[in-house]
Amino acid sequence: MSALPTQLPGTAQDNPEALRERLDTTTAAYSRFVPRQFLNLLGIEDIRRVEIGQQVERKMTILFADIRNFTSLSETMSPQENFNFLNSYLIQMEPVITAHGGFIDKYIGDAIMALFPDSPDQALHCSLAMLQRLDEYNDGRQRAGYRPIKIGIGVNTGIVILGTVGGAARMDGTVIGDAVNLAARMERMTKEYRASILISEHTLYCLDQPDLWLIRFLDRTRVRGKQGTQSVYEVLNCEPTRLREAKTRNQKRFEQALAYYHIDDILSAREQLLAYIATVPEDTAAHVYLERCEAPNEGLDNLRAELPYVWRDDYAIGPAVVDSAHKGLLAEMNALARAINSSALDLTLQLMANIQAAASRDFEIEQQLMEEDGYPFVDLHSRQHTRFFEFFAELRGEIQNGEQDRVYLAFRVKRLLSGWLVNHILSADRHYGHYRNSKRREQAKL
Repeated sequence: MSALPTQLPGTAQDNPEALRERLDTTTAAYSRFVPRQFLNLLGIEDIRRVEIGQQVERKMTILFADIRNFTSLSETMSPQENFNFLNSYLIQMEPVITAHGGFIDKYIGDAIMALFPDSPDQALHCSLAMLQRLDEYNDGRQRAGYRPIKIGIGVNTGIVILGTVGGAARMDGTVIGDAVNLAARMERMTKEYRASILISEHTLYCLDQPDLWLIRFLDRTRVRGKQGTQSVYEVLNCEPTRLREAKTRNQKRFEQALAYYHIDDILSAREQLLAYIATVPEDTAAHVYLERCEAPNEGLDNLRAELPYVWRDDYAIGPAVVDSAHKGLLAEMNALARAINSSALDLTLQLMANIQAAASRDFEIEQQLMEEDGYPFVDLHSRQHTRFFEFFAELRGEIQNGEQDRVYLAFRVKRLLSGWLVNHILSADRHYGHYRNSKRREQAKL
């Protein structure tokens, strides 16, 4: 008996059209594991050309979304029911993310990590749409006799490294950087405040259309392994109309109470929180702060009564002219804080003028050096400088209009001026410093 031929005429093995269709199908299948947008950002058109270590550095907005109390919920379900539930929820969210210019980097249990390469505003629009889709999904769950679920969303914007990691037999695409850790921290804090959407100050300062968003300061937080503290903001656009309007109308009263809390004047903070809650009783964040006042030693991250910012050698990024300008600017900001703390409000307008002039000189020096070095993120850096002056003008307006609460003003100075400057140095400026030093080393080798 003769052997069968290894390749039969007319099969997919010698049919170009069938081979092309099979390749397209295979590529589409792989794209469900490695998003096409991810490959595009790496400049890769063919997934077969993906190699370990390919990477690109760029600005990105990272969104984390997580189901509240998923562990307790999953304990009431069988393994099969758990998978069915998770998939039914994730199927709802994926198209919302895609429709708003993002793509899902990975699923982490019940959490979604999504990336938005173009604009932080897209991430916020997506967050609102995800909450709206969740309402529709919950309507269906309730009709089927299941409990509705809630999610928390955390957003941060920053420079990340996007690339491939792994070994010869298994690799993965991922993003690496402090910006990812801070986004995850924002999401975890939604549980603590029972808030729907929290963003970092980096996202706040990078928004393309800040006037579209109702945002209020919520807290200061530390990120493990990082110096300094980060400001956390709550996005109010997703709130029911009545609560949103009440929070917006009483935003200053809320922040005044927080100012006293953060300088460790717990009695005054408690008094102001009680007065605020009487007006806005549904504000869960105010209740969280009130609970902390009742147990003051259990404050989140032990951030109350933070020490004033003073110049430290590790704030230096390299160019002596920039470090000197930063040091002088921080000194001017601290002088303003001291004048407010000592009730010398008659000195504040001149000190504000000094800060304006010092910041203008500082930022002009930075931008000139960045342009000379060909720094790829100079536009992002300049935008943060622009937003600084916008918030600076807001603070100056409060002082000019006769604001007398020195605790509130001193806290605003620390948060919007000296705190912003230190965080800016430790993130944006330090990144430029690394870029500049690396470029100098490469030039020295030539």
